Amino acid sequence: MSDISALERRHVLRSWAVQNKNSYEEIVGGEGCWFWNKAGKKYLDFSSQLVNTNIGHQHPKVIAAIKEQADKLCFIAPFYASEPRARLAELIARHTPGDLNKVLFTLGGAESNDNAIKIARQYTGRFKVMARYRSYHGATYGAITLTGDPRRPPAEPGIPGVVRVFEPYCYRCTFGKAYPGCGLECAEHVREVMLYEDPKSIAAFFVEPVTGTNGVFVPPPEYLPRIREICNEFGVLLIADEVMTGWGRTGQWFGVDNWKVVPDMMTMAKGLTQGYIPLGAVVVSDKIGQYFDDKMLWCGLTYSGHPLACATGVATVQVYSEEKLIDNAANLGEVLKQRLQQIKEQHPAVGDVRSIGLFAAIELVKDRKTKEALAPWNGPDPGVMGQISGCLAGKGVYCYPRWNYLFIAPPLSINAEELELGLNAVDECLELADRAL
Repeated sequence: MSDISALERRHVLRSWAVQNKNSYEEIVGGEGCWFWNKAGKKYLDFSSQLVNTNIGHQHPKVIAAIKEQADKLCFIAPFYASEPRARLAELIARHTPGDLNKVLFTLGGAESNDNAIKIARQYTGRFKVMARYRSYHGATYGAITLTGDPRRPPAEPGIPGVVRVFEPYCYRCTFGKAYPGCGLECAEHVREVMLYEDPKSIAAFFVEPVTGTNGVFVPPPEYLPRIREICNEFGVLLIADEVMTGWGRTGQWFGVDNWKVVPDMMTMAKGLTQGYIPLGAVVVSDKIGQYFDDKMLWCGLTYSGHPLACATGVATVQVYSEEKLIDNAANLGEVLKQRLQQIKEQHPAVGDVRSIGLFAAIELVKDRKTKEALAPWNGPDPGVMGQISGCLAGKGVYCYPRWNYLFIAPPLSINAEELELGLNAVDECLELADRAL
């Protein structure tokens, strides 16, 4: 173990981890779709770390922008005007759909969702907020209460007023139906719950356009437009959590663009700066923005619109456009979709594959007929999934596993050869899953 690894083990608390079960591989560098450890072993970053390094590691234009801004001004309080903050807000407004034109900057996705709750409650005068059972919205108290995965219960009780509904998970439909003959029950269920809860008490419905870390559930094409109609019917704000799906991940600038839906608010982080420097944002419609022209906005952060972070964001958004990374995600996304179908046909342990753009999940099962999961939901023992992860690491591919899912979300800058290299490794390592049946 290196000196750095030993120091980490001694002094650092790792997030979402039993501390004595951590590995401490020291990573020292990265470039493009690759990163490497102290011994020089290289890994293809097939999950963009935590689905955030969308343009890849150490992009020279972004690094240069950070250095340039550091030489000018590292920090100024948010009540002063700042060129990087103003430029980035304008760029965000240029790419977000409809009239989403006003930006509150935060430090990450969880803080963005927390502040979106506050804004929704202030704007509507209503108390309740809705979210989906398998969603993930972040780890701060408001965001984790919205969240529906197993990281929520250990933090309870959370904030009051959160109502949950089921998600569009077609492979395991909660309602026992099959698309397209299902009547879109997953959306009508949302309307029914709103009626039970009294629509006049509901401020907002938080939706990941494509559910992220809980399985990459790509909704039926009519789902989000119908949710928009339901929210309009009852005056409920539709808030799109674009922390993972934003900035090209799905082959469009934002996830909602795939279905031409305009939310009332949008939250974002991750691909906004690649994690080079932390930054998040809440973007609101003109109507919501104008509401606060003569009313106090009860939201604030010391580092809101941090100049270094915003300069990073400006350079990042320019890279998306200049290098046509959104187009690349859409084009290679079709290659990924076709290859995943081939992998499904070749491996009996693969129950389902789901993808949109460069955002995909492989769901592994013990039996295709019963759909029994290969690994239990929130199971403490990685079992065969740990073996698959180890196999991929041995082949120099980092691919994020969770429960019985394997997530594929490479940088949008990946080329066809790199994509095939990663998929070949996945294909080979899935033989371990087949043997476990």
